[in-house]
Amino acid sequence: MRKALREAFPRTLPVLAGYLFLGTAYGIAMRARGFGALWSGLSSLVIYGGSMQFALLEPLGQAFAPLTIALLTLLIQARHIFYGLSMLEHYRTVGPVKPYLVFALTDETYSLVCSGAPAGVDADRWYTAVSVLDQLYWFSGTLIGALVGSLISTEALTGINFSMTALFTVIVTEQSMDALRRVRQGDISVTEALFAPLLGGGATLLSLLLVGKGSFLLVAMAAMFAGFGARWFASEGRRAA
Repeated sequence: MRKALREAFPRTLPVLAGYLFLGTAYGIAMRARGFGALWSGLSSLVIYGGSMQFALLEPLGQAFAPLTIALLTLLIQARHIFYGLSMLEHYRTVGPVKPYLVFALTDETYSLVCSGAPAGVDADRWYTAVSVLDQLYWFSGTLIGALVGSLISTEALTGINFSMTALFTVIVTEQSMDALRRVRQGDISVTEALFAPLLGGGATLLSLLLVGKGSFLLVAMAAMFAGFGARWFASEGRRAA
């Protein structure tokens, strides 16, 4: 296992940089909501979903709505279902740690374990090492943020929740640039490149106008999920024809 950890650490350094920064922002945001290091750390242990944890910041300050939270979780984290299905064969022989590896399959971890283990490293131990290190980075960042937040006045924390908006702005910008590059290369059409941003922006704006800012996120996510689903079924129908 030590060899797997030694090989995994340098390859997970980009994840370390990202998770420490975002985890710290999350810990500070939790502190601004009145939750200390215990609850912040616990959430990063049992939820461990960056975008979902940020999305839960708002419901934490409202009346408990389990159905809304369950649906929101399903819509935001639905991609992990496909991650897990694609890793069934890889994780077939990992033994008792399999439930944890499935649980810890974040976007970044998925990209690392999908690429396969380095030469001379046992694959099962490689999967475990990457998963444990990545969650440790996120957990550490969360604790740092919670502790830093305890040293800052509540007034100074105003606006920290914007970190979630900034995160998704960066993601959308990177994806848009990648789509533009693929259009220039002729890999996809302009229509295909515009579908996701137009669907996301349109569904969000329409939901905001229809139900208000208190409930628009769930409605927007459901609309986007339905839109992508309809597009997939349409493309499969064309292939079958």
